[in-house]
Amino acid sequence: MTDNAVDTHGMPGLTLLGLGDMGTALARAWLAAGHPLTVWNRTAARAAPLAAEGAAVAATAAEAVAAHRLVVVCLLDDASVGTALADADLTGKDLVNLTTGTPGQGRARAEWARERGARFVDGGIMATPPMIGAPEAGGYVFYSGDRGLFDAHRETLAVPAATRYVGTDPGHAALHDEALLSAMYGMFAGVAHAFALIRREDIAPKDFAPLLADWLSAMTASVHEAAEHLQSGDYTRGVVSTLAMQVAGVPTLLRTAEEQGVSPELLTPVLALMERRLAAGHGDESTTGLIDLLVRDRAVG
Repeated sequence: MTDNAVDTHGMPGLTLLGLGDMGTALARAWLAAGHPLTVWNRTAARAAPLAAEGAAVAATAAEAVAAHRLVVVCLLDDASVGTALADADLTGKDLVNLTTGTPGQGRARAEWARERGARFVDGGIMATPPMIGAPEAGGYVFYSGDRGLFDAHRETLAVPAATRYVGTDPGHAALHDEALLSAMYGMFAGVAHAFALIRREDIAPKDFAPLLADWLSAMTASVHEAAEHLQSGDYTRGVVSTLAMQVAGVPTLLRTAEEQGVSPELLTPVLALMERRLAAGHGDESTTGLIDLLVRDRAVG
């Protein structure tokens, strides 16, 4: 195998470590685009279908890393990355880590790679495997870290999904990823509570779903309002439904849940924060002030 191998059409080659559902989807996208690809997976059988599609299969991770300058890693977790690459020579390599991790792990892994002679970019995949290689699906990947690495391989990285570079801090890709996922789970909580309220009623979920989806879509304007408030520091600007007004409706929300035999446990955390902010004298604000209640001083040491 030769470093940075290309095919007769000049398509740059790369190595991919990890062939789970996401890794396999990434591999197929690069193979379909004509990129020479060397793959490795701890369970070797996962590589057999890709070998039939043109991938070179390495016996070890170190052998796979030696094949190309660009090395993409998509493994189970951060610990798996360290284990897989323990015996690999990373000198002069461009390491792109698409393994899900935390901002702190991204920063630590960047330093780990630097000490071993590699450039490093961390990534956060905002897509499911079926969205990979399908531009119309809207999936994309956050990247952060070494800008030179990203610019050098931008076209190759853009093959499976669109790219969004979010800065030189190697922790920022994971931070963007986890922030969006956190918001998603908050939405899931609201959706679950809403469906629970109607669960025992003569209301068809399929009839209720469009109403719920449209309402949530309309409420996304609050995202931009919160951003403007945080930027300006004025949480009262343009507020229509004040915190005081919203807290006044809390008893009705809780009473409705009680009448319907639904646990309020998905609602009570945010309602408690609203009441706490109101008690501190911020009734004329939006709910943006809840963000300040959530942010704590970072641990030192």
